[in-house]
Amino acid sequence: MIMLEVITYPNPLLRQISKPVEVFDEELHDLLDEMYDVMIAKNGVGISAIQVAKPIRALLICIPDEEGNQHKENLLEVINPEIIEKNGEIIFSEGCLSVPEFYEDIKRANTIKITYQDRFGKSQEIVATDYLAVAFQHEIDHLNGVLFIDKLSIVKRKKFEKGLKQKHKF
Repeated sequence: MIMLEVITYPNPLLRQISKPVEVFDEELHDLLDEMYDVMIAKNGVGISAIQVAKPIRALLICIPDEEGNQHKENLLEVINPEIIEKNGEIIFSEGCLSVPEFYEDIKRANTIKITYQDRFGKSQEIVATDYLAVAFQHEIDHLNGVLFIDKLSIVKRKKFEKGLKQKHKF
C-alpha cells in the first residue's frame, strides 16, 4: 500500500476550505486508517484530511501519554467538528506536519467544547482542555484553510518566511 503524502506549505491546497463529510462509508474508513498510519509515521499528534490532499472535514488526534507513546485506543477520529464553546487562554509551542521543522508559541483557548461525528456518523461531544484543546483548534483551523503560522506576529511571520526561503535555496 502506498502511504499518503503530506502536503507542505506553501501548497495552495492547504488554503482550501474543506467540505463537510456526508457519506460515512468504507472509503472514509480507509482514508481515516491511512491518515492514522501517516500521522504515526511522521510523529504527528494530529492530522487533518486536507494535509493529505483530501479536502474533507475529517481529522485525527492522538495525544501521547506521559512517556510520549501514542496508543490507538486514545485515537480520536473527528468528522465535521464544530467548536461550540471556548474558554480561557493557553500559550503552547506548536508545530505542524505541513510546516516541517518549525515551532512557535501560539495563543489559543484553553478549554473548548466540540460536537462532531465519529467514523460511523454518530454524533459525539467532547470537552477538551490544554494539549488536547490546542490540538483540536490547530486541526480544525486546517479544515478552514488556516495554518498556525497565520497566528504569528508580523515579526515572527517574517522570520518564518525568511527561514523558509533559506531552506529552499539550493
